[in-house]
Amino acid sequence: MATEAMTTKSMAKGKPGHLYMQTNEVKNAIIRYERKADGSLVELERVATGGAGSGVFKPISGQESAPNAFEGAGSVVLTPDRRFLFTTNGGDNSVSSFLVSEDGRLKLLDVKPTGNPVEGKSGTAKSLAFSPSSRTLFVLHSFGPDHLRLMSVDTEGKLTPRPEGYTVNTYSKRNRVATMVVISPDEQLVLVGTTFDEPIAHTGLYPDGSPILWVQRAGGAFHSIASNAPDPDGLAAFRLQKDGSLGTARFYDAKGGSPFYIAFLHQRPNTFVLAYAVGDGCSMCTIEKDGTITFGSLVKIDTSAGVPTELCWLAVSPDDRTVYATNFGYSNISSYRINGHGLEIACDPACPRIPGDGTARGLNGTVTSGPADSWITSDGAYLYQIYGNAAKLVGYATQSDGSLTEITSVKIPYNSPQGLAGF
Repeated sequence: MATEAMTTKSMAKGKPGHLYMQTNEVKNAIIRYERKADGSLVELERVATGGAGSGVFKPISGQESAPNAFEGAGSVVLTPDRRFLFTTNGGDNSVSSFLVSEDGRLKLLDVKPTGNPVEGKSGTAKSLAFSPSSRTLFVLHSFGPDHLRLMSVDTEGKLTPRPEGYTVNTYSKRNRVATMVVISPDEQLVLVGTTFDEPIAHTGLYPDGSPILWVQRAGGAFHSIASNAPDPDGLAAFRLQKDGSLGTARFYDAKGGSPFYIAFLHQRPNTFVLAYAVGDGCSMCTIEKDGTITFGSLVKIDTSAGVPTELCWLAVSPDDRTVYATNFGYSNISSYRINGHGLEIACDPACPRIPGDGTARGLNGTVTSGPADSWITSDGAYLYQIYGNAAKLVGYATQSDGSLTEITSVKIPYNSPQGLAGF
């Protein structure tokens, strides 16, 4: 447990600000929180997005009610100048654009369809990335074939859907599930993570509610549906052109199962941390001068509670010293230290598990509270974590040893919330 002195020190360095989260309810809305200097949150308003979320329904697995509906990350983003906020509407495959005032208030500006039709009960628009130089918004969907769709953003925040569509499918994998889209800081590459080579909804669930990860192919052999396990093609990289269009995808062996989350360092723009949902850990990766990607060693967390851990979401401290990794299957967070050679475990776990209501299970069969997106403040003092099945947004004070001390908790909608962004 952190000492009182450590907690006081962490709280003293905090700065007030704003935090935004989408409810992902069928009538979707953005919740705006005031973030006080001591890290506590106060809900100020809920602003309708004008679009539909997926609600408690989880399109990836077909479950009627489950946390982490998107099985992805980055569904709420701010432009670098903090003038505009964008959010996906996963239910109807649309994107909403908001004007952000100096005091953090939101004004809905526009809502436009992504261009992908909704098939079945819900759409799957899930992740966003904005290219300032071309004013292009990239919208990633769980299902293809057009996983990536583009929108142009004018200087007033209005959205114009573009006709281009890009896939992370391959010749032999026609139903891949993508997780998040990220643009390299130099705006040379667009990276897309993946988690499954076909949706869990196609393979079914075990009686305890956990999804089936292995399928039998022709010849009788069983194969994992997790991407990059073992086929070496889990991370997709596209060259970003000046007009916002993309070159042909290059697929990389990400060195672990389900390369889910990509987080660039703040002071080393050619370096990112990659989180593996089925690989149960993280690695440090480098973009070389010729644009190719080199993958470091995968550093695993303690997997004694069962595999996969579903280590999915990352938050990198502003000083590039600590990485906080969210474990969906374990209902907690682990932390890594960035050293001169790569990554090493700092605290595993970094905080106690947050219990849910007992209705949700991870891929390893463990009961989970369904943690999803996280966000760290610009001064590194506080980390905020969604626990959908517990209907909580929890705030932690960060400690120098990599541990986390819970300092606030607010009630959020059950199972559905996605995305965190703030300043």
